[in-house]
Amino acid sequence: MRRLTFGLVVLARLALAGEGKWTPQQVLELGPQWVKQQGFTLPLDTLWDAKKGTGLLANAVQLPGCSGSFISAEGLLITNHHCVVGILQEHSTPQQNLVKDGFLAKTRDEEKPAKAFRIQVPRRFLDVTSEVLAAVPPGADDSTRFKAVEAKQKALVAECESKPATRCTFAAFDGGLFFTLTEFAELSDVRLVYAPPELVGNYGGETDNWSWPRHTGDFSLLRAYEGGKPFVPPVFFPVSTKGVKPGDAVAVLGYPGTSYRAWLADEMAERRELFFPRARALTGEWIRLMQEEGARAPESAIATADDLRSLLNRRKNAEGQLAGMARGRLLEKQRAAEETVRAWALKRTDQQAALEAYDALTALMAEKRATWERDFLLDAIGYGPRSLAWPVTLVRRSTEAAKPDAEREPGYQQRDLARLKERLERDQKRHSPPVEIRLFESWVVRALELPEGQRLASIEATFGRFRKGDAGVGVDRDGLRAQLVKLTAGTKVFDVSQRLAMFDETPEQLKARKDPLLELGIALDVERRELKERRDRWAGATLRLRPAWRRAVIAWAGKPIAPDANSTLRVTFGRVAGYTPREALTAAPQTTLSGMIEKHTGEGDFDVPLEVREAHAAKRLGRWTDKGLKDVPIDFLSDCDTTGGNSGSPTIDGSGRLVGVNFDRVWENVANDFGYNPAIARNVNADVRYLLWLLEEVAGAPHLLTELGVAKPQGSR
Repeated sequence: MRRLTFGLVVLARLALAGEGKWTPQQVLELGPQWVKQQGFTLPLDTLWDAKKGTGLLANAVQLPGCSGSFISAEGLLITNHHCVVGILQEHSTPQQNLVKDGFLAKTRDEEKPAKAFRIQVPRRFLDVTSEVLAAVPPGADDSTRFKAVEAKQKALVAECESKPATRCTFAAFDGGLFFTLTEFAELSDVRLVYAPPELVGNYGGETDNWSWPRHTGDFSLLRAYEGGKPFVPPVFFPVSTKGVKPGDAVAVLGYPGTSYRAWLADEMAERRELFFPRARALTGEWIRLMQEEGARAPESAIATADDLRSLLNRRKNAEGQLAGMARGRLLEKQRAAEETVRAWALKRTDQQAALEAYDALTALMAEKRATWERDFLLDAIGYGPRSLAWPVTLVRRSTEAAKPDAEREPGYQQRDLARLKERLERDQKRHSPPVEIRLFESWVVRALELPEGQRLASIEATFGRFRKGDAGVGVDRDGLRAQLVKLTAGTKVFDVSQRLAMFDETPEQLKARKDPLLELGIALDVERRELKERRDRWAGATLRLRPAWRRAVIAWAGKPIAPDANSTLRVTFGRVAGYTPREALTAAPQTTLSGMIEKHTGEGDFDVPLEVREAHAAKRLGRWTDKGLKDVPIDFLSDCDTTGGNSGSPTIDGSGRLVGVNFDRVWENVANDFGYNPAIARNVNADVRYLLWLLEEVAGAPHLLTELGVAKPQGSR
C-alpha cells in the first residue's frame, strides 16, 4: 500500500472555492497558492502533513452518523445537539427528562457515559486502487467483479485493523474510479459533558428545520477517554473569541455522507419520481403515529424522541429535494451537460468505452425500476418497526456466523459484532409497544398493497388473507391488527435479555424457538438476500461502467472535480455570506439572541427557556456580544459545500480557530446533493460565541470556560 495521491487532480487551472468536498490529499495537490486564495493563512503542512499523517484536518473526527472535533487538550469534543439525543434519551426518565431539560456535568465524575457511541480519529489515508483492481479476475462477470472487490476490501480492512483500538474504512470514489482505506484510532469511552435544553438545541424545531433565519444552539459537548483518563488529541481547535463577520473565510471539515452529482440524469430521475415521494409519504405516516402515541404517554414520547427527530428530518429533506430539483431544473441541466460530454466524446476515437458505459448505465437504471416498490419497502425495515428490524438482524447474524469471517457480509463480520449487539441492547430504550404495533401495521399494509408482480412471499403467507377482495383493493385493518397483537404478544424478541441470547444462537436454535417474529424474520431474510444478490450484481456493473464515463467527464472539464461524498474526510472552503432566496428578498448571514427572543411565543417550537429570557431581559450579554451586531450572535451562513453527515462538522476560520459548528442547509439548497448553485448554496452554522455565552451567563460553567482557555478575567462581572 502507499500513501494516497490522486492522479485525477491535474491543475490545468485553479478551481473555484465554494463548490467541492475535497479530500485532504486533493488540498495538498491544489497547493498553497490555492489555499491562500481561499483566505487561509496557515502553512499547507499545518492543515495536513502527509509524512506525519496528521494536521488540523485530522481533528475532524467521525461519530455515529455525524462529525465532531476536539476543542481542548483534555479530550473535550464539540458536535451537534441532535447528534447526542440518543445519549440524552439513554439517561432520561419521565421524572428527569434530559432530552427536554438538557444536562451539565459540574465535575468529571458527573459526566454521563454513552453506550455504543464511538469516536474515530483519523491516522492514515491510503490509496488502494491498484490492489483492488488487480484483485478482479480478467473477464469477470458483474457478480464476480463485485465479490472480488468486496473480498479485497475485507482483506485490506482486516490487515489494517490488526492493530489494537483501530477502525478502518474502505471507500469507493465515483463508482470505482479509485479506492481508499482510512485508518482511525477508535475511542469507545465517551461521556456527555453538556447539552443545552431542547428548546435551545432544537429551537424552532421542525418549523424552522432546513430554513433561514435560524436561532438554534445545535451544539453539545462530549469527552473522550482512553484507559480511564481523558484522551489527549494530537491536535485540537482553539475556540475563537472574535467570531466571524460577513465576508470572512471559513472551512467546514467532516464526513459528508452521500451526494449524487456523478449520477446520470436517468438515475437522478429515480430519486425525483420514486424515492423522494415514497420517502415523504412513509415517514409522514410514521411521524403522525409516533406523535399521536407520544401525546398519550410520556414514556412513548421519550422512547421515540431520537427516532422521531430522524424521521422528521428525512421527511423534510425529501420535500426539500423535490422542491430544489424542480426549482433548479437540476435534471434538465444534468441531461444537457451529459449531452455536451457525449457530443464531445463522439468526436474522439478514445472515448468509445465512455459512450458504451453511458448507455449501459441507463439500461441498468431501467432494470432497477422493475422491482423498485418492493425493494423500497425491504429497505425501510432498517429504519422502521423493530418488530421487523430486530428479527431480520438476528436471523442474518445467525446465518452469517456459520461462515468463515472473511466470507461474511460486511456489517456481520467479527469486527461489527460488538457494535451490533450494543445497538440491540441500547435500542431497548427506544422501544414503545403502542408505537411498535402501529408502525408494524403501517409497513404490512403497504406490503399488502404492492403490485401483484412485486409482492413479498413472506408477507403473503402470514398476512395475505387480510387483503380485501379478489382485486386486492384495501386491507382488513381490524383482522390485521388483531394478528399483529397476537404475534407481538407471543414473541421473546422484545425482551432484551432474550434478544441478546438470540444474538449468539445458530439458525437451528432460532428455528427451534418457534417464535412468531423470528419465523417471519427467517422468511423475510430469504427475500432480502435475493435483493442483495441483485444489488451485488448491479454494484459490479457500476464498478465496470461508471469509471469509464467519469474519466470522460473529467477529461472534458479540464479541471479538478471533487468526487461525490461517501462518508470519507472532506474539506470545503467558503465565505460567510447571505443570499437571495427569491426575488426581492435578501437574507443577512447572521442571527442574534434578540431575534430568538422576538420569535418567542411561549408555545411549541418557539418557547425560549426561562433562564435564557431572564439573561436577555437583564441585558447580561457580556463579552460575547458581536461589535457589528451589538448582540450575542447565534447562527451564521456560509457558502461551504455540505450535506448529510456534516452534522457536527467544525467550522474554522483562516487561522484554524473554531468559529462554529455546521448543522444544516437552507431550504433552497437541500437539493445541492445533485448540483451546486453558488447563488443559494448556503450551510447553517451555530456560532461558538453563543455556546460560550450560554456556558457563562446561563448554565454557569466556569470550569468549561477555563478548559477552553477563555476563562472570565478576574474582577470582571
